[in-house]
Amino acid sequence: MNNSKHNKISRRKFMGSLGSIAALTIIPRNVMPGMGITQPSDLLNIAAIGIGMRGSENIRGIAEPDVPGIQATRTQSLPYPYTRDQLNDYLAGRTIRNADGTRPSSNSLSGPTDMSNFQEFLAKAKEEAGVVTAKGKSANIYALCDVNLDSTAHNFKSYPNAKVYQDWREMLEKEKSIDAVIISTPDHNHATIASHFIREKKHVYCEKPLTKTIFEARKLAELAKEYDVVTQMGNQGHAREGTRQTVEWIQSGVIGDVREVYLSTDRPGWPQGDLPRPEALKIPKDLDYDTWLGPAPDKPYNPVVLQYWRGFWDYGTGAMGDMGAHIFDAPLWALNLGYPKRIQATSSPFSKEFLPQSTWVTYEFAERFTPGIGYMPPVTVTWCDGGLRPPRPVQLEDGRKIKDVVYIGDKGVIMHGTHGANPELVPAGRDLKEVKPWLSRTSNIYEDWIGAILNNKKSCSDFSWAAKVTEIMLLTNIALLTKGSDITLEYDSDNMKITNLPEANEYFHYKYRDGWIL
Repeated sequence: MNNSKHNKISRRKFMGSLGSIAALTIIPRNVMPGMGITQPSDLLNIAAIGIGMRGSENIRGIAEPDVPGIQATRTQSLPYPYTRDQLNDYLAGRTIRNADGTRPSSNSLSGPTDMSNFQEFLAKAKEEAGVVTAKGKSANIYALCDVNLDSTAHNFKSYPNAKVYQDWREMLEKEKSIDAVIISTPDHNHATIASHFIREKKHVYCEKPLTKTIFEARKLAELAKEYDVVTQMGNQGHAREGTRQTVEWIQSGVIGDVREVYLSTDRPGWPQGDLPRPEALKIPKDLDYDTWLGPAPDKPYNPVVLQYWRGFWDYGTGAMGDMGAHIFDAPLWALNLGYPKRIQATSSPFSKEFLPQSTWVTYEFAERFTPGIGYMPPVTVTWCDGGLRPPRPVQLEDGRKIKDVVYIGDKGVIMHGTHGANPELVPAGRDLKEVKPWLSRTSNIYEDWIGAILNNKKSCSDFSWAAKVTEIMLLTNIALLTKGSDITLEYDSDNMKITNLPEANEYFHYKYRDGWIL
């Protein structure tokens, strides 16, 4: 962990600072009597690590910029091995989505050809992706940290009063006034950063997936419970009306017993497949590449790696890691599913560096007894991505598009979009006013987390839930990595172990680079 750049702290000094952990006491933030004004000193001090695209959206969900209107610049071309068509599809589609949730087909970087609808497209995209911009401040953006000072300069300028750091370890050591942290780095850095902040009694909001490995997910859940901090995974759908409505419909027996669920996404919207790692290039002076690598293997820099990290085995978790939490969440809740007993996967070709372009995965969940509901039968859940879609239910009307999540019950079908959006019955037309809401409702994912900290409560998608969702998601990649064994994996969740293929268990975690610990 030693590095001469930026006068970083040594591993010994950093670890020593963790030995004297002081308990953090959150004093309730009170409103000035009779005035309705929250004092700046009464706001939680929030740090943010990784303030690029998603990180930028996360901090804006907590507090609107102090200096609005500062825009990022974006490079619109990247080197081999990616074709121009691949890059066009990705760059045009990652911020713009059609009304039905699909990305528009375009050969230009500007998105839809009908630019008169651009703002409508963009508004729908932000709503679908859970982009929330706070009106005012629900907390104080106290410190910002990113390994790339150049590409994120616009965010530092948007919050000029925030402390600026390039190495999160230095920030954690120096800034004792931090109450909580938002982690929006690539997947491979989530666990190491979160674990160190939790041990310092800082509350944590972490982007999905919670971690890169199953071992890390379980460890973070254990640490959050041990240190009694308020945690939240960036799973916006868990806080939304559509998800709660789906849970109430299914658990009220609207479509009877559910034995099949189909999940699908058009992701990845970035290059994956049987591709080589791009060639080594010189590291830019404004980039702390060593800290970006974190616990991952020491491999050469290329800007493609930093922009498309989701598709690399070393850093990301592919389409499932990107969208699994948003799509798997409602079925797990509505059907009270435990961990799968069996899982099998197939896919298009992939390389040692990149995940596959498309996958088809089947999970088998056991029967279970749910208090207040009773017996619930076994469920088979099928996941597909990369443009694949599941078979159309026989009940689905001609011309009606299949949605991201489909529940097949013995009395009907329910569909909804990603993030639990807009649940609807198949066939349409039934009046569901007889289903009375019983689940508590919450505000958006950011306000829920801040409110939970101030009121010393659990958040709606805390690490005890997030770790389970993440574990089930990541079993997909273990099944992919072992698909050549031509076997359906049998999973013993109590012992976190594949029982019928011992070599599969090596994928539950990996050896960190020297100097990095969980």
